[in-house]
Amino acid sequence: MSPRAALALAASAGALAAVLGAARAADPPTPVYAQGAATFQANCAVCHGAAGAGVPALAPPLLSYPAHYAASKEGRRQLAMTVLYGLFGDILVDDKHYDFRMPDFARLDDATLAATLNFIVFDLGHAAAGVRPMEPGEIAAERALVVDGAAVREHRKNVAF
Repeated sequence: MSPRAALALAASAGALAAVLGAARAADPPTPVYAQGAATFQANCAVCHGAAGAGVPALAPPLLSYPAHYAASKEGRRQLAMTVLYGLFGDILVDDKHYDFRMPDFARLDDATLAATLNFIVFDLGHAAAGVRPMEPGEIAAERALVVDGAAVREHRKNVAF
């Protein structure tokens, strides 16, 4: 191979490495709550989007308020109630109205729901330092109460954001 051809090949290889490096840098980080990520993708992403950014006129984004809710007792209750019993009716998120019917996910066990909420709160929502992960026991405590999606929405009105 001539020196010129070798130089061109090296330059092409360098360009390919740069492109591959940029592609790797654009890959999303590995979630801390991998089980929760899998459950989210299987159950929630169809409405909220794969990255939790929401779908206009369908379902709100999950990138801010769940992380804020996880910082307070009533907010944590709201998160657990929402995944257990669903939520329906008009809500306001990021100054946009959503009038939808989120199904309940009570068929999933407490540990799975806690992991899913932790994925939403920490991996998608980047909760502040000091926010503790949701525990299966918190889900179990709310499971013991039987409410419907309308009651979940009413409780949400009283949760400070």
